[in-house]
Amino acid sequence: MQDTSANNKRIAKNTLLLYFRMLFLMLISLYTSRVILNALGVEDYGIYTVVGGFVMMFSMLSGSLSAAISRFITFELGTGNTEKLKRVFSSSVTIQAGIALVIIAIAETLGLWFLNEKMVIPENRMAAANWCFQFSILTFAVNLISVPYNASIIAHEKMSAFAYISIMEALGKLSISWCISINPIDKLVFYALMVSFLSWIICLIYAIYCRKHFEECIYHFIYDHELLKRMFGFAGWNFIGASSAVLRNQGADVILNLFFGPVVNAARGIAVKMDAVITQFVTNFMMALNPQITKSYASGDMEYMFKLMFKGARYSYYILLLLTLPVILNTHYILVLWLKLVPDHTALFVQLILVLALSESISNPLVTAMLATGKIRNYQLVVGGLQMMNLPVAYICLYFGAIPESVVIVAIVISQLCLAARLYMLRRMINLKVGQYLKDVYLNVIMVTTIAAFIPSVMSLNLSEGFPHFILTSIVSIISTLLVVYFVGCSNSEREYAIVKAIQLCNKFKMN
Repeated sequence: MQDTSANNKRIAKNTLLLYFRMLFLMLISLYTSRVILNALGVEDYGIYTVVGGFVMMFSMLSGSLSAAISRFITFELGTGNTEKLKRVFSSSVTIQAGIALVIIAIAETLGLWFLNEKMVIPENRMAAANWCFQFSILTFAVNLISVPYNASIIAHEKMSAFAYISIMEALGKLSISWCISINPIDKLVFYALMVSFLSWIICLIYAIYCRKHFEECIYHFIYDHELLKRMFGFAGWNFIGASSAVLRNQGADVILNLFFGPVVNAARGIAVKMDAVITQFVTNFMMALNPQITKSYASGDMEYMFKLMFKGARYSYYILLLLTLPVILNTHYILVLWLKLVPDHTALFVQLILVLALSESISNPLVTAMLATGKIRNYQLVVGGLQMMNLPVAYICLYFGAIPESVVIVAIVISQLCLAARLYMLRRMINLKVGQYLKDVYLNVIMVTTIAAFIPSVMSLNLSEGFPHFILTSIVSIISTLLVVYFVGCSNSEREYAIVKAIQLCNKFKMN
């Protein structure tokens, strides 16, 4: 394995590259969401959200297989076995194609029945909803086929390609949003059709790039019984975790539709979109970090893996806190500026979903370490079983008259229970030092959050909503978070490292 310094530089380089990508995508995504919401209207936007979410319900098995594919490709790169890597890739493509056919068959039978008989959709929009369902299935199928190619790019840590292709996809969605209002057919049908078409184009680009740059990414039909058994065994247990995540997220859309209709689906859809934009900062950081965690485990460098896990958890949380605190304090004002047309319940959905993202962020490196071991049966039975409780508990709350946002409150509580279960299981799986994690990560981020949020929160409560409130609380939130992270959240060595890097950066600007 390469030395630690080289690995750290690679992580930093890939993270910066992904951040530049993310900043560009964030601006496009926010603008695109506004254009789409205003072009489709609240009702049609809600229909697309719930129908697309319902199709994702069928991804429970595919999600577990996708995690297995990413883990096996990255693991074999860590061991340096090229021939095994080729077999893993070809087997992965075969598996995903087979799963896509199975899910299409289920969706076209059970899915169509549920859509037309159970979901709450206005009668005059049912035909458009069915077309949207069909195109969503096609989009989902092609995304399955893309998984082995995406996993190869990330495992090879070629983030530049990932960034450029993602930007192309975002520009494509922006172009589609501009065309919604001027197209001659139904707006909802047109949007679903064009999103599906774009997904096929992006999949083809990923495939061409991987075939050209990675020798293992040339598909040959291979029947390796032992490899398939291992991958399906891994995926079978990971199915519990993957399905629980899908039931929590997309399942929430379905039960909200059953109780409240598509308008509340639109509110939650907007909140999820804002959350996705903000959490891209953490996603990009973990995307650069995850291959190193898996490769460290594969090479037996446990000390370096633990170091990456602990720092990754803290840094992920710090990044997210820096971004979410101003948004949580100014949610309604930001939504009005962004969308103009703001559905009821949107603001509280946004705030709660961002709190959920903060709760989940410190668990991401733990999940990566668990997947790296390949021994996930007991972990998934415990943690996945807890996550499975999201849907029934949320349904019971809504049945007895709880507010729509209660589905996210349930998810936050269960997220904390899952964190405790992860720590318990990983202590047994990889000898994780739970006490050190609680001290260095959990208590650390609680202290940082409490201190950083105090002054901005007091200011927010004593100022009237408006542009001055937004600017002032945002500036104070950012300064407060940065100072508290530096003086309270970071160790002495981390502060010294930050000072050195800041001096180097200043010297570069002076030289220029």
